[in-house]
Amino acid sequence: MKIGILGAGGMADALGTQWIRAGHEVTVSGRDPERARARAESMNAQVGRPGARSGSWAEAAASGEVVMVGVREAGLDDVLAAAGPALRGKPIIDVTNGAAPDRYDVTRPLARRIADLTGGHVVKAFNLCHVDVWRMTPPVFGGRPLAVPLCGDDARALDLVRGLVRDLGCTPLDGGGLDRAVQLEATAAFMIGLWFGGADAQAILPPLASSGAHEPA
Repeated sequence: MKIGILGAGGMADALGTQWIRAGHEVTVSGRDPERARARAESMNAQVGRPGARSGSWAEAAASGEVVMVGVREAGLDDVLAAAGPALRGKPIIDVTNGAAPDRYDVTRPLARRIADLTGGHVVKAFNLCHVDVWRMTPPVFGGRPLAVPLCGDDARALDLVRGLVRDLGCTPLDGGGLDRAVQLEATAAFMIGLWFGGADAQAILPPLASSGAHEPA
């Protein structure tokens, strides 16, 4: 599958390189064309074969069967405008988080903003972990593969992203519709705040067996 990536930072490197290893082709874009080109070359070097190239925002958007948005919140609107109409109706993976966890605004969810600005089928995913987690092959903790919640409304987009989650060796989880992405973003803001404070945020949740009685899924 061809994947366009808006952004040439750590998330582009970590996720994009893993997807190249899984056999996909990636187009990386960024504000600095030379940095984007260097990022693509670095990804190819890590994998040991060509699978990444660089391009403009619009070229990355047009090239991908699915497009990942991995840019900072401050530049989000400008980047999506530069990516252009190719994003309309396309599956879009939103991996973004707010600029600062203590200032996350639940009235302005990023996933909904991306959907409104692009007309694409947005799936919120991959925003709960530090970039180094996505460099693990695979991300396994205590013998248990990492689970990745997905929030989105479009069945085809969700199916494509589930496959990309599995390509990392992770387990996709149904997190509900795109309206629930705000909860996923708020969860990230809360957990990141705990991690920044030196707390083991994972320790705040009990295992499933101790979470009470539930109806079968």
